[in-house]
Amino acid sequence: MPKTVHGGQAWKLAGIEDFSHNLNPFGPPECLDEIIQSAINDIGHYPDDSCAELKDTVSKVFNIDTDCITVGAGSSDIIRNVPNTFFGPGDNIVLNRPSFAEYAQQCRIVGANIVWNDLKVEDDFRIDLDSLMYNVGNNSKALYICNPNNPTGRVEPRDKIISIVRECEDRGIMVFLDETLLELVPGYADITLSEMVDKFTNLVVATSLTKSFAIPGIRIGFGLSNPDIISEMEKVRMTWNVGQIEQTVANVLMRDHLDYVDHAAAVMAEESEILNSSLGEIGFPVGAVSDSFFYFNDLSSLGMDCAEFQKKMLSHGIMVRDCASFGPEFKSYVRYSVKDRERNCRFLAAADSVING
Repeated sequence: MPKTVHGGQAWKLAGIEDFSHNLNPFGPPECLDEIIQSAINDIGHYPDDSCAELKDTVSKVFNIDTDCITVGAGSSDIIRNVPNTFFGPGDNIVLNRPSFAEYAQQCRIVGANIVWNDLKVEDDFRIDLDSLMYNVGNNSKALYICNPNNPTGRVEPRDKIISIVRECEDRGIMVFLDETLLELVPGYADITLSEMVDKFTNLVVATSLTKSFAIPGIRIGFGLSNPDIISEMEKVRMTWNVGQIEQTVANVLMRDHLDYVDHAAAVMAEESEILNSSLGEIGFPVGAVSDSFFYFNDLSSLGMDCAEFQKKMLSHGIMVRDCASFGPEFKSYVRYSVKDRERNCRFLAAADSVING
């Protein structure tokens, strides 16, 4: 089984601005060094395996009980823990395509079968409920939804997601809802299901601090669900999976600095409209302004696939995400994120040189 392919690799290259990852463009809060330093005195003993202090903070943020929370080494830890806990050989797991590759990878590792629900360009890559529920059927073990979807950037409204969760609940099917990217979307509070997990018997919500605080090197993620599901996941997760520095960082950021994320989301929403309009003016194949803070565009009208476009953008100091890894049908699609005005202008100038130079 090959390893999955991910973006965010420009750090290996000198002088390259990375538009291939979906991180808060303002980087970590300035206080991060101080927060890490405050945890140093506690690294001489094992971390609290229960993450009690952090769970207490998270419970206040999401207005849920602490027994509705499990903590992981990034959301990838939660993504791995769910199939390890609940799935086995021969189970049918429904995944949208294209979507985040780790879902299929971790399900296959435990021997589950993947049932694809293809998101179609004629539907603007949004979930078609009839198609989805047909593929879910009555014999599936679980359904995975990424909101906003990676790589397409489409955000599904809360009512639509709730209707899917309820229908799956009636059929005895688990729903794994990945909201890792949602906190950087304006209107997050009206879309998230994080505060509703205890109202369903079948819902797991995954989120993390990776994207919202731009700290992918510090692994913190959360699984939110009803106490019965969380209790089973806690039995399976690796002991001491979250270090003391990570627990301290997450606790302080969640407790005192969520306004940092809200500010970034508001700025990116404004910059997204400007960048999309400007790209359209130079002949780049844009569509509507993204629901989120990253874009998924088809380059075929430019007469090149994304591998070629990526190589040319790199020569101008810009890294974009080649979406061929999501399937050969997406080899002409590019994913790129929105940043601040200065870096967006650099992206625009590079794209102009590539397609018009």
